[in-house]
Amino acid sequence: MKYLELFWAFFKVGLMSFGGGYAAMPLVQTQIVEELGWINMTDFTDMLAISQMTPGPISINLSTFVGARMGNLLGATAAMLGCIVPSCVIMLILTRLYRKFRTLETVQCVLAVLKPATLSMIAASGGSLFLLSVFGGEPRDLWLAGFDWRAGFDWFAAVIFAVGLVLLRIKRVKVPPVLIMLGAGVLGLVFSVLPAVNG
Repeated sequence: MKYLELFWAFFKVGLMSFGGGYAAMPLVQTQIVEELGWINMTDFTDMLAISQMTPGPISINLSTFVGARMGNLLGATAAMLGCIVPSCVIMLILTRLYRKFRTLETVQCVLAVLKPATLSMIAASGGSLFLLSVFGGEPRDLWLAGFDWRAGFDWFAAVIFAVGLVLLRIKRVKVPPVLIMLGAGVLGLVFSVLPAVNG
């Protein structure tokens, strides 16, 4: 039964994740963290970071990690299949339809509407991760608490975010994102170990 639940949860994510892996993140968060409560938000962000660093599409990596957490190898397989099956079926259908009807004005209107919707989903996911990493809470909890930015503010995470953003935006430097993530992970490990060593 657990494997069917994993398959169905990620089937719904795969069915509605228009715009790629990053657009699917709010859907995964809603399904797995908020509705089903299989993992908490901290574990979700950790799995998301690992999913970005490992090869392959981020949504498939994330579904595999969640499935492995819930049901080992069979759980990982069920979650991964649930994530990719609807996308494969929909893409086969849409490819045939797009080749036949791509010049129609209605198709262009639908695509024009999907673009800003996809962008807003990516922005919502990024905003949630930023607030959790830098302010230590989920957006809903921070809003209910009055969102005092000084409470729980993590200067180290904010500096890492700013440096990473600058490195990504400087065209002359061209630092690969995976190196920035590895560097941030190493710095986080060092700064988490130092207090224990000094103590």
